[in-house]
Amino acid sequence: METESEPYVRLASLRQLHQVMADMNTARSLADTLQTVADGVVDALGYELACVNLVRHDGDLVVAAFSGNPAAEALITGRVGSRESWERRLVMGERWGDLIFIPHTEGWVLDDDDVPQWYTDGPAPRFEDEWHPSDRLFAPMYAPGPQGGGTSGELIGVLSVDRPRNGRRPGAWGREALQMYAFQAAIAISNARLRANMQRALVRLEREQQALRASEESFRQAFEYAPSGMAIAEMGGDQHGRILRTNDALCRLLGRRASTMRRYSFSDLVHPEDIGTLLRTSAEGGRAELRLARRDGTYVWVSLRNSVVADAADGPRFLLTHVEDIEERKRRELHLAHRASHDSLTGLPNSAELRARLSARLCRQRPPAALPAPGSLESFEAFESFDTHDAAHGGPPVFDRGHDFDFPPGADEYDGYDHHVHMVAPPDDHDDGSKGLAVLFCDLDGFKSINDRFGHNAGDAVLIEVARRLGNGVRDGDTVARLGGDEFVILADGLGRADAQDLAVRLRNEIIQPIRAEGRAVRVGASFGIGWAHCGMTADEVLKSADERMYVEKRSRPKQHRRAG
Repeated sequence: METESEPYVRLASLRQLHQVMADMNTARSLADTLQTVADGVVDALGYELACVNLVRHDGDLVVAAFSGNPAAEALITGRVGSRESWERRLVMGERWGDLIFIPHTEGWVLDDDDVPQWYTDGPAPRFEDEWHPSDRLFAPMYAPGPQGGGTSGELIGVLSVDRPRNGRRPGAWGREALQMYAFQAAIAISNARLRANMQRALVRLEREQQALRASEESFRQAFEYAPSGMAIAEMGGDQHGRILRTNDALCRLLGRRASTMRRYSFSDLVHPEDIGTLLRTSAEGGRAELRLARRDGTYVWVSLRNSVVADAADGPRFLLTHVEDIEERKRRELHLAHRASHDSLTGLPNSAELRARLSARLCRQRPPAALPAPGSLESFEAFESFDTHDAAHGGPPVFDRGHDFDFPPGADEYDGYDHHVHMVAPPDDHDDGSKGLAVLFCDLDGFKSINDRFGHNAGDAVLIEVARRLGNGVRDGDTVARLGGDEFVILADGLGRADAQDLAVRLRNEIIQPIRAEGRAVRVGASFGIGWAHCGMTADEVLKSADERMYVEKRSRPKQHRRAG
């Protein structure tokens, strides 16, 4: 184009420039756009070489397209120049509007930096405006800004051109044309990037939709065909907790149809004693073990695990609940817990359970020396029974019976012991009506001879029968435990000294009755020692006291009277 005499420019040259700009904006991809920009400089602006240096995400510039020399293109395309080196170039030389011209007299300082470049040697200029092979001309390309100005946006790249075909530095028309071309090239590159980003976004969206559809189908199959129960329930609003969907496994577990399940929430199905556990699990997510009602009215133990399904905009929306049948495991656990705390032969609480129940009633601080009148708060009997027993542990209800006590008004202000009621022993010398926790230590008389004469099977039958009679002879809430061998202990709360003596007599009279063992009638006697539990003592100290009193009682009776019959 510089071959034309300014301002006379051939219409064909303008048409060629217009066509190149049109091609830039219709290229199919960013790579095609960049190459079209480089080719347009050579085809329409009259330069032999053109290079498009594109700003990368890290700020450095990469040679993204080259035109005019295949050897140079192969050598420098894809190479990177640092942003620092490019900034140095853009502040040097002469300003031709938005263009930067660095003459060969100044550009030699750039020969050894890291910007990719292609130059050939040539003779020194013969006249003032002759182009020298080491001259450099750069056209910065800026993203269009808010006002549409060419330099108002950020730098997106630099066009570098070389070797004008007429061998001269560009005049006013050539500079204006190159500057205008760089401005249009920046718009075309920005649009191409935007299209490329949109295409990538569309491809990514389609892949995400495909993945979502596959995920939904996988979830549907996993939900429907899961071997354990699954349910989806609402969260929030008036219908919070209402079951929306269940799978076949949950319907089979509870014996209910899917259409029927949608009428309920889990709070309608949970055992009344487990409603608190369910509410905590629903609010916090996580896992809990509780009982759900079957259609036939029975309950099944399940492990219930909740996961909150949240929406990025609306927050928590659904509750995904996994329900696993743990009835068999729970039965085994309860059975093992019962075996660990109860005697395998008689079914009574064992020594460890006895000590645990006794320790639970005692604190390490002794009660006040001066006791108030009977009926006051300090003498009020325990509001919580010993029994942690058998229905809870899944075993047979053997000789432990629980009952509830009403806590007296004002009890929460008592003595700073968090509702603890001190255990005290009734006085020895007079009956003032006070009551305490009696500990009756029972040792069978004549049991060893039955083992020796008739064998251990007969001895076991005697122990089982004695345990049954002791259990039948005490009140609900009292504890009968087997300490070991032929020794038993009874914990009886709320007894005076006379009451405890009467209980020991009644139990002895029950024990001495004939017992059928191995097809024959045998008899054993019983010696009782009565101790009293009071705070400040340990469980072992209480049992030792009762044991010593039992031996005193045993030695005080003639040997022939220790066993009846």
